[in-house]
Amino acid sequence: MSDGKHVTLDYVGYVSPNGNDAEWMLALLREAAAKAGAREVHAHAEPFDGSVSPPGFAAVVLLDESHVSAHCYSERGLLAIDAFTCGETDPNDITDHIHAVLIEAIPGIKLVRKDSLKRFLNGE
Repeated sequence: MSDGKHVTLDYVGYVSPNGNDAEWMLALLREAAAKAGAREVHAHAEPFDGSVSPPGFAAVVLLDESHVSAHCYSERGLLAIDAFTCGETDPNDITDHIHAVLIEAIPGIKLVRKDSLKRFLNGE
């Protein structure tokens, strides 16, 4: 038995839909979490200009039941999304919304892997 669920998505072919990737993605993560009924407690996006880290961004929405996050290597077109929840919110609802928006906004993006994992296993 478990008390948590974790869903991960890996994409190739990511390109900027509007030139402000980090903030756009943060808004998408927040929207997906809210639509799934999760309660947001904090949100932050950090763009990377390539001077220290490779160009791209990281974005995270902390939930009272865990988080949803995105990390991107924009020059390589790689995007990783994850949603981890405990309690009543299903992370698949979060990632399904994110996926639907991504494939509409970025025609060349391709989901190459989706995994689901039970978390907080309690041995029952």
